[in-house]
Amino acid sequence: MLTGLSSLFDGFSLLPSALQYAFVVAFGLVIGSFITVVVHRLPTMLERGWEAGVAEYLKDRPDASAATRPKGAESEEPRQFDESQPPPPPASPYNLMHPGSHCDACGHRLRAWENIPVLSYVLLRGRCSQCDVPISPRYLLIELASGLLAALAWWRFGAGWPAVAGFGFAAVALALTCIDWETGLLPDVITLPLLWAGLLINLSPTFAILSDAVIGAAAGYGFLWCVYWGFWWWRGVEGIGHGDLKLFAALGAWLGWSGLVQVLVLSSVTGAIVGLLMLATRRMRRDEPLPFGPFLAIAGCITLFAGTPFWPSLPLYGSGAFGG
Repeated sequence: MLTGLSSLFDGFSLLPSALQYAFVVAFGLVIGSFITVVVHRLPTMLERGWEAGVAEYLKDRPDASAATRPKGAESEEPRQFDESQPPPPPASPYNLMHPGSHCDACGHRLRAWENIPVLSYVLLRGRCSQCDVPISPRYLLIELASGLLAALAWWRFGAGWPAVAGFGFAAVALALTCIDWETGLLPDVITLPLLWAGLLINLSPTFAILSDAVIGAAAGYGFLWCVYWGFWWWRGVEGIGHGDLKLFAALGAWLGWSGLVQVLVLSSVTGAIVGLLMLATRRMRRDEPLPFGPFLAIAGCITLFAGTPFWPSLPLYGSGAFGG
């Protein structure tokens, strides 16, 4: 099977470069369209799942209602339920597939031609065809960024599995960047599979040798774990989220321990600059936390595609020259 896929890559590489990149960019735009769905729906899916879990936990604890009663209400009679009434209808499914793409303002179900990446946004002039409410430019920007990352991976790694893996890493990093920036969440359902994928990819050394990938995963998590508890001991508050620890571990699994130094320096410097600019322009309060995940993810992409030009004493496995 792998031999057949390698032959497919070899055949594809014989096509004119313009045709190759046209297909690669189109593929990236389609993936970008899916990323917009993930960014929009996954936080809501997680929130609903947490609420359902809490409700299930409280349902199985008869003393839970007493523990949560207001003070002075201990003598109230427990609420009686009429078991003869039919149970409420189950909530409609909400996941990455259902309901279909629709306008959040009026509920208009998007037709096929309204769901084409980039092109539909341009044809609709950035507005819903039914209610004329503006569509967030976020959708367009994510699709364009995904298409650009696909072309960059193809140019950087050439026709083969490293390009596919590199784009997969970048697409996940793009999704995590958007989710964390908007919600402050780095979902385990993304960061943990990303970690294991990095280790599996490097079983056959691709971006790092396996020993460096394993050490990188452990060092990435361990270093930020120390930062977390050091900040807690110093200030008594969480200075960094647990999701950042898992993301940094995933970056170590993909890039190896040698890539983490550059990632940490780039993300810390850019995060500090952005934070100061947002404070200066009053777009962020002094006591408001700044998500660190986007800066880690972007620095990870820079390191994957460019190698370690800012830290040449620690080259990545097989990184070569930029664009090589």
